[in-house]
Order: sequence, then structure tokens, then C-alpha cells
Amino acid sequence: MANTPQARKRIRRNDRRADINRTRLSRIRTFVKQAESAIAAGDKDQARAALQRVQPELARGVAKGVLHKNMAARKLSRLTRRLIALG
Repeated sequence: MANTPQARKRIRRNDRRADINRTRLSRIRTFVKQAESAIAAGDKDQARAALQRVQPELARGVAKGVLHKNMAARKLSRLTRRLIALG
């Protein structure tokens, strides 16, 4: 258990940040799943729109430190390739 005021404050702050980061990550995953389901359904227009919504969310996740930049780039690249493959 934390004994110093500073350590207690760190625990409170870490809990708040964990909640915020969990929400951010959940939001990003939701957008990615929407794009994946649109691609799987074969609806090219809907998939393109979903991909355009995913891109800024991934970038925001990287900027906020929730995602690693290479993971976001890889995810976006794979989604884009699957969209192009729809033809």
C-alpha cells in the first residue's frame, strides 16, 4: 500500500488514466471491427467510408500513446489491402 501522499496521488492518477485509455482502445477496436465487417460483407462503398473513419482513430490512438505506431500502420495497411482486393 502507498504510504506517501505522492504515491497515493500516483495511484489515483493511474486509475483515471487507465479508464481513459481503456475507453480509447475500445473505441478504436469498434471502428476497426466496423471496417472489417463492411469489407467482409463485400460492400465497397460502406467499407471505404468505414476505412476513412478508422484512419484518424488509429492516428489518435498513436498520438495518445495507446497504440504502437507500427501496429496502427500495419492494421491500416491490411485493411486497405483488403479493401483494394474487393475490386
